[in-house]
Amino acid sequence: MSTRQPKPSMSAERTVSASPGPNLRVIRGEGKRRPPEPLTSRDAVARVLIEAGADLLLRNISSARAEEIERQVDQVLELFDRVDSVPVLMPVLRRHLDELEALMRETRARRPLRRGG
Repeated sequence: MSTRQPKPSMSAERTVSASPGPNLRVIRGEGKRRPPEPLTSRDAVARVLIEAGADLLLRNISSARAEEIERQVDQVLELFDRVDSVPVLMPVLRRHLDELEALMRETRARRPLRRGG
């Protein structure tokens, strides 16, 4: 009884190696930073969370600041849901959005400047 495994045929090897990888595309931004968008939608608030996560990974902000941003984002997203059914809460949502925008302005001001090159 042999313990050797049969070798895969050449056509099977070619099929595996010839399979295309993930489709990637380049997004042309010309290295220009976008101005901060106003927080007027759930999507804009979610992008704040992504921005904070990137800043945390790049060590531009502390974990405490990232956690505060996350806490405020969670609060705002919950308020967006509640405003859908109770529109009278809109001023409360607006106040929380203003507080989150202020926190993000302060966070961005502390971010080290990128050097172009």
